[in-house]
Amino acid sequence: MNATNPGHDPDTALQPALALHQRGELEKARTAYLAILATAPRHANTLHLLGVVARQQGRPEEAIELIAQAIAIDPRQATMYCNLGAAWQDIGEPGKALASYDAALALTPAYALAWSNRGNSLRQLQRLEEACASYQHALALRPDYPEALCNLAIALHALHRDAAALDAASQALALRPRYVDALCASGNALHGLQRFDDAAAQFGKALDLDGKHAQAWCWRGIALQKAGRLEDSVASYRAAIAQRPGFADAFQFLGNVLRALGQHAPALAAWQQALALGGDADALAFAIASLAPGTAPATAPAAYVTALFDAYAERFDTHLVDTLGYRTPELIGAALDALDLPAALDTLDLGCGTGLCVPVLRARSRSLTGVDLSPLMLEKARARNAYEVLACAEMGAWLSEHRAAFDLVVAADVLVYVGDLAPLLGQVGVALRSQGWFACSVETHAGAGFVLQASSRYAHAPGYVEDVVRDAGLRLHAALPAILRRDRDAAVHGTIFLLQKI
Repeated sequence: MNATNPGHDPDTALQPALALHQRGELEKARTAYLAILATAPRHANTLHLLGVVARQQGRPEEAIELIAQAIAIDPRQATMYCNLGAAWQDIGEPGKALASYDAALALTPAYALAWSNRGNSLRQLQRLEEACASYQHALALRPDYPEALCNLAIALHALHRDAAALDAASQALALRPRYVDALCASGNALHGLQRFDDAAAQFGKALDLDGKHAQAWCWRGIALQKAGRLEDSVASYRAAIAQRPGFADAFQFLGNVLRALGQHAPALAAWQQALALGGDADALAFAIASLAPGTAPATAPAAYVTALFDAYAERFDTHLVDTLGYRTPELIGAALDALDLPAALDTLDLGCGTGLCVPVLRARSRSLTGVDLSPLMLEKARARNAYEVLACAEMGAWLSEHRAAFDLVVAADVLVYVGDLAPLLGQVGVALRSQGWFACSVETHAGAGFVLQASSRYAHAPGYVEDVVRDAGLRLHAALPAILRRDRDAAVHGTIFLLQKI
């Protein structure tokens, strides 16, 4: 119940103030609301609307305080809880926002806006399946709801359901053709479907409507880079930076494409700027080390490897085999054939990825286990129905926990992400049974030790590998020089090693 001073009717006074608010005259509406509260300080609807104005003017903390006061006076209005939730979201408190939306829905279950906003909170909390369900509930109540469709598309893309995401974004655009966020959602779905030129075109349409959208410029740059249009990609990243000079990700991606163009000094400068702006410190330090001789870390950061291969999962097989002429599994298979091993091995596919080694390993294995850091690569491997066990884990620690468990361990195109091989080879030795075998590939270089190449992949001198093998309690059975794949039309030289536990 609202408390008022005698002779004053705040409900009547509220109507012209609300009309100002609805016309977008926020400061005049604020003044009018304050005048009402001067004589009726506990008028809940005025406190609520003053809070809404505060949020619209960019003061979410003030909005939370005012709307909470209104709810304390009149806790029966779902709209108040919904607007409180929006203010909590503004300050990065999705858990509190979710509780507010749930309170609104407890009062008004058929509240489409609250269901949609609830989905946004769940998405921020990474509860993506629940977010999709919440958006779907909003759409069941209001099928012509472009915001719910757009946000559903964003959540579906995060779940890697890009065909469904594209459909939801397309429905949003049918309702609102000039909807920038839906154009971006459509672009990201197309990117997930590997339709990179189409994705760049959608981001371009968004930028035609809002040329200051730094994130859209950056997304367009990524799509252009994946499409092989590197110079256009550089221009798009630079446009993102022009709109948001502190955009660390844009500097990082710019450095990546400049490196691909062979422009190493500008690439280093871009990465160093990204690092100064608070970008991903581990990934950037690793990238910088790839162009700064003598600074290579012992191994690639685990988070870097996970992110790299999660992003690569959808196109990994076709790109590696069809574009790069990847031959490592068949080379390892030929080397294993020469050993004439029994066909009932307990085999570990270390860094198994999508399972490209399955044709080489399955027929000779009684059991086949795969270990990889990338959950999305493991999803692809699982679809092959060829592994008894698949584990998402850091391979060194996992090996150490599986003592004398395997007759054969294979690492195809894995040691390129490990510089110092001594710890890993020691862990392989722990996991192998007596007289067990380790087959692996390395990229090679003509110097000594190991180097981190400009490709952000390690190369090892054959002599270095031989020294490490002896120290790990293994013996070198064979070192077979080979061309492992191609990169920008150049052969990538490496060695297939066959090692046996002593």
